Formats: sequence, C-alpha cells, structure tokens
Amino acid sequence: MTRRVVDLRLSRERAGLWALTVLLFGLVVYVTWRYVGTFVLGLFLYYVTRPVHARISHRVSSRTLSVTLALVSVAIPVLILVVWTISVAVRGIRDLLGRDLTAEPIPGVDSIPSFPELLTLAESTLRAFLTDPGELLANGIGQRLLDLLGTLSGSLAVVVNVGLHLFIALILVFFLLRDDYRIAAWARATFMSDDSVLESYLEAVDRDLTQVYFGNILNAVLTGALGAATYSVLNLVAPATVRIPEPALFGLLTGVGSLIPVIGIKIVWVPLALILLADALLTDPSALWFVVLFAAVSVIIVDTLPDQLLRPYVSGRSLHVGAVMLAYTIGPLLFGWHGVFLGPLLLIVVVECARHIVPEIVGTPTSTGDFLSEPPDVTESEDESEPELGRDEAGRSPQSGGTDDDKDGSVPSD
Repeated sequence: MTRRVVDLRLSRERAGLWALTVLLFGLVVYVTWRYVGTFVLGLFLYYVTRPVHARISHRVSSRTLSVTLALVSVAIPVLILVVWTISVAVRGIRDLLGRDLTAEPIPGVDSIPSFPELLTLAESTLRAFLTDPGELLANGIGQRLLDLLGTLSGSLAVVVNVGLHLFIALILVFFLLRDDYRIAAWARATFMSDDSVLESYLEAVDRDLTQVYFGNILNAVLTGALGAATYSVLNLVAPATVRIPEPALFGLLTGVGSLIPVIGIKIVWVPLALILLADALLTDPSALWFVVLFAAVSVIIVDTLPDQLLRPYVSGRSLHVGAVMLAYTIGPLLFGWHGVFLGPLLLIVVVECARHIVPEIVGTPTSTGDFLSEPPDVTESEDESEPELGRDEAGRSPQSGGTDDDKDGSVPSD
C-alpha cells in the first residue's frame, strides 16, 4: 500500500514536471516564431561565421575574444551586406514595376524616406524661414515643423526597430559561437545514447546547414553584391542611348542565378546583353562597344571570378538541387524576406528526417535514396562526390552515428 502511494506521488510529480516542460517549451516556440526572421538571420550568420571562428580560435586562447574577432571580421560585414542587398532589391523591384512591394515582405522599410527627400524638406523649410519669416509664420510654420518632426520621428522609429532586431541576431550569434559545444554536450548527455539515431540526424542537419548557409547563400549574396556594384559602375560609362536598366537590381539577380546549376548567372546577363544589343542596333550602332564591354565584364568579373574564388569553399552537395531551388523560391513567397533562410532550413530538417528517423521508425535500413541527394554527374567532380556516395552505398546503419567527419561538423574546434 505504501509503495503504491509512493508510486502515485511520483507519477503525479512526473506529470507536473511534464506539464511545466511542455508549457515552457511552448513559450519558447511562441517567442521564436514571433521573431522568426531575427532568429533565422542569426542562425545564418552563425553558420557563416563558424568556419572563420574555428580558424581564429586556434590562434587566440580566449574563446570570447575569438568570437568577437569573428563577429567583427565576418558577421557584421555580412549582415550589412545582407541588409543592403534586401533594401536595394526591394526598392529596385518597386521602381521597376511602379508600385509599392514592401508592405508585406518587409513592413516599415518603404516608410523610411531617402536622405535626399529629408534633406530637401529640411532645406525648403529653412530657406523659407530665412527668406521671409513673416510669410512663413502666416502660412503656418508650426505645421511645417510638425510635418518635418513627424517624418523624422517615424523614420527614427523604423531605424531603431530594425537596429534592435539586428542587435538581437548578433547576440544570438555571439552566444552560439561561444557556447555551441556546451549545448551539444548537454544535448548528447540528456537525450542521446551511444550510437543514437537522433545524434546522427542532428549531425546531418548541422552539416547540411553549413553547406547551404555558408556555401550556397553566402555565394549568392557575394555574387549579387559584386554584380550590383559592377553593373552600377558600368552604367557610369554607358552611352546615353544604351544603358543598363536598374543595374543594381539586375546585379543582385545574378546572385539568384548563381543558385541555378549548370546555367548559373548566364540566365541573367545573357538576355540582358541581347536586349542591350538590340537597343544599340536600333538606336545607336556606335554604342556597340558598350555591349561588348558589358558581355566581357559579365563573363570575367561577375561569372568567372566568383566561381574561381568562392566555389571551392562550397562543399559537395548532399541535397537535390531541385529541392533546394524550390526551397529558395517558395520560402520567400510563403514567409516573406526571411523565407530565404527559413525555406532551406525546413527542407533540411524534413529531408534528413526522411533519411535517418523514418527508416528507424519503420524498421528498414537507412538509405539516402537517389531522390534526396544530388546525382554524381552534376557540377561537382567525382573526387568531391565520392565520399558522400560511398557512405550512401555502404548502407550505413541508423545506429552508426555518422563518420568521424560528421561528428566534427557539429562542434567547431576551440
């Protein structure tokens, strides 16, 4: 009887602990979803900065100092580049189509007036006051000042809000870089046994996120920034009759095109070159030199240079390119601007669940399956693809926990 009472008390206590845990977990999920854009941006910056931090930590004894150096040298510049890329793309598309596209994807961005607009408003008010203060007072200087202050305060509120979200993202990156090994050790000790399927699943997710965030997205962002800068400079020397329409926007589209296998950014600059060629032939044949210059610069600087400098750092593909492209396309349409990061994240957790957890549940041998991984005859060489293919063909057991390289991927070295 006493033993039954004790068991009942323990079961009630355990039920209460489970209820508290579920409540707290739900609270964390709610907060994360409310700021999902900030969190996925921080996760992206973490995976971009982690390889650099791993190199710095070998030379700096203090982990906090190495994280700070990594943030200053990589995360903050990349964050500025991402914000600039998104703002240029939004404003370029809006100007090209002649309508406001920012209300839903990036609330508040379009409400920030440009610096020339603010300068013009302030200059007109000051000039009118210095020229004829009496007339300005008669026409209602108070209203003009209120309009100016209202514009400035609204812009300041948006800037502070954006800055706060970026600051939260940097805080998240800082503590993930400094304490990620502690989080991994706690998770292994709490939830995982030896050769756990859950451990192999999380290691695979970590490995794929490194590939997608550090490889594909960073390559696309840098390529787009290079294209935007290059085409904007080219437009400075372009003839008046043949100019690149929206050079910054088309430059950023080259970054999107870099995600497409085989064709790459040619899907952007080749049609644009044909449009410029037709424009030159119809309006000013003497401007054909600019079309040739545009094609040469696109091939050498925008197309070849990123492939030679950035592609070697992109790891071999373990995800099907078609699935990744769908994630890049559907993510922004479904979630807004942060869907660029959230879409691939959801794809990875689902695909790796199908690879590792589903076979364990149904009791079949773990196999990646051809439909989940990229075929070996794509852009990567056989040497780069062979380790992944060899591991897949070996029929790795779901209890193997991955290879030694897999385990190294989850925690960067101190």
